[in-house]
Amino acid sequence: MSRRLVRPGLLALLFCLARPSVAAAESSPCLGTPGGRTWRVGIVPQLPPREIVSSWTPVLRQVGQRAGQCLVLVVAPSIPAFEQQLRSGQLDFAFMNPYHQVMAQRWRGFIPLLRDGQSQLEGILVVRKDSPVRRLADLNGATVAFPAPNAFAASLLPRALLSRAGIRITPSYVRTHSNVYRAVILGSSLAGGGVNNTLQRERPEVRQRLRVLWRTPPFPAHPFSAAATVPVKVRLRVQEAFLDLGRTAQGRQLLARVQLPMVVKADHGRDYAPLAALGLERYVVEGGD
Repeated sequence: MSRRLVRPGLLALLFCLARPSVAAAESSPCLGTPGGRTWRVGIVPQLPPREIVSSWTPVLRQVGQRAGQCLVLVVAPSIPAFEQQLRSGQLDFAFMNPYHQVMAQRWRGFIPLLRDGQSQLEGILVVRKDSPVRRLADLNGATVAFPAPNAFAASLLPRALLSRAGIRITPSYVRTHSNVYRAVILGSSLAGGGVNNTLQRERPEVRQRLRVLWRTPPFPAHPFSAAATVPVKVRLRVQEAFLDLGRTAQGRQLLARVQLPMVVKADHGRDYAPLAALGLERYVVEGGD
């Protein structure tokens, strides 16, 4: 696949947008009401850290003020690093993918508080718009980019599907969804795994050069969850603060930037426990980067 089709200006844009702005986990100042205990909030790093900070900081500031709590945004440099934060008890609250919720419930008793009620999560495999690939079997023997081993709809589901169909690939883990899309455009991977939400958030210059080859069935969206160690009173205050924010036009605009345009209460048994029946355990990579 020729790289000559990528214009120099676009090439610069691709590298600029994909470059992480932090190399290790970083924390924000107190967002909300200072003076009491600080609660650490982690966000699954589907996007570059700078975008996470830009979109989540105003939301957590509003939620912290309404809940009377001090929230600190913790930005992990990669999805595996985020998983380690979950597993080791470094986070009090976290916005995670649906299968992370299954694992985090087992690790630390994480309880989903909220999710988006407007749209569901769909995993996708993308190829370049001009790619000759037309069916999944065409990927046999190819390098396929994924953000991380345990990204639910962007990696676990498509890898499981390809494996069960007898399609052998070489996975390339490139840390973020943004990097996946750029790896495909630049030709270092024939295809890449992502999700509908992150592709829609890409710039037109990126979206216009990609074609969706395959989609997963829809699943409940990412939950915002609390560790079992967070007192019930605090959990409920934070949950109600999100819901209250979603009742205002300005709040809905802020929440739309963090994949919660119609924030609703979540339930582990109803929304996420059924995912354990998908048989994805053999494809989970513990501690993989």
